[in-house]
Amino acid sequence: MQYLITGGAGFIASHIAEDLIARNHDVVLIDDMSAGSAKNIQPDAEFIKGSVTDRALLDKICKTHTFEGIFHLAAVASVQKSIEDPTLVHEVNATGTMNILNAAKEHTIRKVVLSTSAAAYGDNPVFPKREDMLPEPLSPYAVSKIAGEMYCRNFADLFGVETVALRYFNVFGPRQDPNAEYAAVIPKFTEKIVHGEKPIIFGDGNQTRDFVFVKDVVQANMLAMNSHTSGLFNIGTGIQTSLNDLAGMIMRAAGVTCEIIYQDPRPGDIRYSVADISKAKQELGYAPKYSIEDGIKETVAYFKDLL
Repeated sequence: MQYLITGGAGFIASHIAEDLIARNHDVVLIDDMSAGSAKNIQPDAEFIKGSVTDRALLDKICKTHTFEGIFHLAAVASVQKSIEDPTLVHEVNATGTMNILNAAKEHTIRKVVLSTSAAAYGDNPVFPKREDMLPEPLSPYAVSKIAGEMYCRNFADLFGVETVALRYFNVFGPRQDPNAEYAAVIPKFTEKIVHGEKPIIFGDGNQTRDFVFVKDVVQANMLAMNSHTSGLFNIGTGIQTSLNDLAGMIMRAAGVTCEIIYQDPRPGDIRYSVADISKAKQELGYAPKYSIEDGIKETVAYFKDLL
């Protein structure tokens, strides 16, 4: 089979491409390299530099290939960037998703799997987070991702394009850039700890997140693509981990003990977050295979290799 991956030079996309290639599928990557890394481009994939905002390019790519499905990960994934330039973020995230769905419709591509975000839930204090909760977006970024989810539902209902939107919680793993504009806490902590520096926690460190290893996210994408299900699904572990416990796990994996610097909480940071993954389990057969400890061991080993 042949698959298109948008945002193909990104962290999660690189792992999806690697898995597909290992299964002997043909993989085509498109990325405008505004946030992607050349190091993430899988050597056995075809790479095209370009943007999902370029409808003519998407049409050309889909005419010259026979795609079974599209893994759509291209996005401006920065809350801050969306506040500074909401028009750009809407164009890439919302209109870009519309462009991908139109391409799938026009070229009879069976399925689109969209990567979206738990940012849709905002500060809603109810947890675990369920897909049927009303969205409470706090940024243009979150709004743009929700728009993509809605377009997926429309295209499935109106045009028969199978679509799945996967709402990721806190994804982590090898190749995640600690210096990216939207860098997550695990690569930031890991980089500091393996260099013997002190990690910084905003607040008391008792706030929790649902950390999901990137290989489990790949599993979710494969299950979504290979199913004939359409819909919206949380992708996490269903397990809460505090930032204090997280820092301790990384230190143990790195064989390092260091002091944690605590700073004032950041405005808008939510206290507790965890996914209800029962829908993904029931309808996709998704079940996380990696404990956070196992994922952190692989992640720490990756960062140590970079030293």
